[in-house]
Amino acid sequence: MTITLSPSQHAILAHAIHHTEGRLNWFPDNLKGGARKRVIDALFNRALITPDGSDWAVAAEGYDALGMPRPGPARGPITLAALDAVIANAEAAHAEVPKPRTRDNSKQAQVLAMLRRDEGATLAQICACTGWQQHTVRGTFAGAFKKKLGLTIDSSKETGAERVYRIISVTPAH
Repeated sequence: MTITLSPSQHAILAHAIHHTEGRLNWFPDNLKGGARKRVIDALFNRALITPDGSDWAVAAEGYDALGMPRPGPARGPITLAALDAVIANAEAAHAEVPKPRTRDNSKQAQVLAMLRRDEGATLAQICACTGWQQHTVRGTFAGAFKKKLGLTIDSSKETGAERVYRIISVTPAH
């Protein structure tokens, strides 16, 4: 069975095999933050890498994917204690995997909840909650909320106060 790798996945695995004894400690410059995490998750989910303490190492299947010979045992046969340590490390790494974001805990869901409150929400509150800039919030109101979800959003501003936004009705989306 041939495993298809993205260019980033191939570069990461090849570098680890050829330069760092199978340890993943180099990533392409264009692979940062969430993109790096997605590549690591994809490699892990395909069993091409394995947790190694607080780091990642190329698994035997990763060597196979590149057509490279698997490394042999460095210190003789595997002992029961070593196998128990590997299992404990894998369980610990699995326990530390963050809960994936779902529709119920997305930023959009948080903003909708804020707009449904009796007191509504200001742009500053929404920006603080989501980390978005003001133009992103306004664009979300116009695109996702008004056009796609069919929501009617009211805004009001009292003298000396910030503008407050609220959902006032739901109309069927086109």
